[in-house]
Amino acid sequence: MVVGDASLDIDVLVIGAGPGGYVAAIRAAQLGKSVLIVDKSEWGGVCLNRGCIPSKALISAAHQYEAAQHSEVMGVSVENVKLDYAKTQEWKASVVKKLTSGVAGLLKGNKVQMFQGEVMFINENEARVFNEQEAPRYRFKHCIIATGSRPIELKPFPFGGRILSSTEALELKEIPKSMVVIGGGYIGIELGQTFAKFGTKVTVLEGSDTVLPGFEKEMSRLVAKNLSKLNVEVFTEALAQSSEQTENDVTVTFTVKGEEKKVTADYVLVTVGRRPNTDGELGLDLINVKLTDRGLIEVDEQGRTSIPHIFAIGDIVPGLALAHKASYEGKVAAEAIAGQPSVVDYKAIPAVVFSDPEIASVGLNETEAKEKGMNVSVGKFPYAANGRALSLNATEGFVKIVANKDTGLVVGSQIVGPEASNLIAEIGLAIEMGATLEDIALTIHAHPTLGEIVAEAAEGALGHPIHMLGK
Repeated sequence: MVVGDASLDIDVLVIGAGPGGYVAAIRAAQLGKSVLIVDKSEWGGVCLNRGCIPSKALISAAHQYEAAQHSEVMGVSVENVKLDYAKTQEWKASVVKKLTSGVAGLLKGNKVQMFQGEVMFINENEARVFNEQEAPRYRFKHCIIATGSRPIELKPFPFGGRILSSTEALELKEIPKSMVVIGGGYIGIELGQTFAKFGTKVTVLEGSDTVLPGFEKEMSRLVAKNLSKLNVEVFTEALAQSSEQTENDVTVTFTVKGEEKKVTADYVLVTVGRRPNTDGELGLDLINVKLTDRGLIEVDEQGRTSIPHIFAIGDIVPGLALAHKASYEGKVAAEAIAGQPSVVDYKAIPAVVFSDPEIASVGLNETEAKEKGMNVSVGKFPYAANGRALSLNATEGFVKIVANKDTGLVVGSQIVGPEASNLIAEIGLAIEMGATLEDIALTIHAHPTLGEIVAEAAEGALGHPIHMLGK
């Protein structure tokens, strides 16, 4: 307890314990700072508790369930495949618990003070942290705001009852018979495809002319093909208008190119993006932290806000809302606070969708490279010509590498296919270290592996593909 309400002193106050906040807190502590981290809910934030990790656990379970039903081509037949979804949810929860407990252990091990509660700024150098039991006041030398984001709620589709955000969808106790997904971005497609594999009749409504509009169409096309195989009905250029709930279902009215349609399902899942958590009782307006029109906090290349000793990272600053971007920014901010010359460099931040097949990209795509006036060299190699992919019976997809033809420097890659999320790391490293196509092609890749596809794509871009006829 605080005697006389005097302020306690701390070097760094971190607000939010998600992948940005907890990483920033640990790094600051490693650099000799006294650190207090505050979160109003769980250690690990949305990512570990209600986003990345639980969703990938369900995705993995759905893959297993589907594989058990369709492995006859390899001579493996399984009869009466059953899904115990309660046990699936139990397993998912155990994965989450292991990771969140691990985060708490890492914070304690690095001597970071932890407080479960909320924060309210008193002024630029002091804040009240509080919960139902106590409300100490802290004076800080630096602060890192990492409060994350929350699902965007559409006025005609308020969350509650049979209208779900991703949070509620991940906690469903039973597999629904039918579901409408509003939004065909990465969250909508990942969860929609997962429930479809579990047996749900899924309808996707997407406003643009393709699902996964943030990726090249030759990538999203393969995902759309697999959605069709799962009997997922996809409406593009669709605008959701209204909903009507009953005790047993919900009906969505939407338009496609001006034509009105209706679809009734057990649930509606709304996945149209996320809103930064910069409003509420934190008191950013009180200390005049500068925000953009979208409610994001303006920061410099070290994460510093308009108040020099206050930093912001993750979903509340401009750029992609990615957990790994938040962690990266957290380390940069902590090192800047410690006086190191760290700055952000976003040229090699990968984006991944755990769809089926997986898609991943890093750096520039072919169009972006050409728009920058670059003389472009492109290499593309199919999974279907790779021995490991054939032995896995997973031949859909390709690896595409984009390079500067004049220098040979690798500038980007797009991958669609099994393990794309892992394969993209090699290209990210290549871009980060300034590697050339020749560097990748001359790196001996183990055989038989999916990683060979990366080397084959590099050889293709150099003009001498081995396992594919050149143009």
